[in-house]
Amino acid sequence: MARQSRETPEPKETFTLAAAQVEPEYHDKEGTLDITCEWIERAGAAGADLVVFPETFFPGYPYWRGSVPIPRWTDLMVDLQKNSLHVEDDAVTVIEECVAEADVHVALGTNELSDRRGSETLYNSIFYFERSGELVGRHRKLMPTHEERAIWGRGDPAHLRTYDTDIGSLGGLVCYENHMTLSKAALCAQGEEVHAAVWPGFWDVDTHPGRKSRAESPDAMDTCDIYPAMREYAFETQSFVAACSAYMSEDVTEEWGDELGFNVAAGGSMLVNPAGIVKAGPVVGEEALLTAEFDRDERRATKAYFDAMGHYTRWDAVNLELRDAVAEPVHDHGHDGGRARSREGLSAARAEELAAEYDVPVEAVEGIASELEG
Repeated sequence: MARQSRETPEPKETFTLAAAQVEPEYHDKEGTLDITCEWIERAGAAGADLVVFPETFFPGYPYWRGSVPIPRWTDLMVDLQKNSLHVEDDAVTVIEECVAEADVHVALGTNELSDRRGSETLYNSIFYFERSGELVGRHRKLMPTHEERAIWGRGDPAHLRTYDTDIGSLGGLVCYENHMTLSKAALCAQGEEVHAAVWPGFWDVDTHPGRKSRAESPDAMDTCDIYPAMREYAFETQSFVAACSAYMSEDVTEEWGDELGFNVAAGGSMLVNPAGIVKAGPVVGEEALLTAEFDRDERRATKAYFDAMGHYTRWDAVNLELRDAVAEPVHDHGHDGGRARSREGLSAARAEELAAEYDVPVEAVEGIASELEG
């Protein structure tokens, strides 16, 4: 795992974070693409340096996941596959152009169709776009929650990483990953400074997580685990947190009827400083572009009391092993000196990730991979 260098250019002292709490065109790739570009443009016009979209915003969270018979579930899965993004999608190129025009970093929650040859598996992912427009990486949810395991595959350890930007080291987690102690520690240990947290909504909880219902007002923060989780994430890692939660209007609910049995898409987005102070949100029951300006001194002042990567750590007592690997289906253990390699070669997405991680041209990575496979 590459360690962040002190030679990395110093990020901006002040910057603006944004959360695009916006409704997708549900199960509609082209319609959601138009909305995505519209709200990226809005964020850029509002002076945002980073805008975060909700969990699986593209093309909507599968709220039908436990509410329909298996034949209907299968039809919906096929429809979701057809309307999801993959890293080499033409829609991604359109988004890249829009991002460059708006001059804003983007963390886009999406259903991602696998780029592995022969696979149609979906992943619950965050796509990271640099303000130049380039798709620089992705994070796939490591462990889908409960019935989500019938929808999405499990992400690779290699996707638990951060990306250097001009506002700081950027990372992100999906939904209940923001409760996973070691995953949070892994991003913190990589020097995360700005955190994108994506959620499927906001809820009231009665007794335990299995008894949750869509929030009707911001008062739901008294029982919704998202509210304390985002404040604690910010404080324990001293990160600036942009938490974006999904919203859907009653129009979609009426169109889909009882099939959306797990519809918790009430919004609930918020922006939090490293001391756990909520500077915007939570906004419930409407579309909104939340923005807030932050100063890096807010982080420095918190770290003066509690530095999770410095004076308030005891790595000699407790430390973390972080794997950086992608699981491959086929390996050749023949006459290669014991090196295992995939028969399908290095994917374009993995080549881009390695190039970004080691700051070398992607052509160099592909050339090395070609030599090894030869």
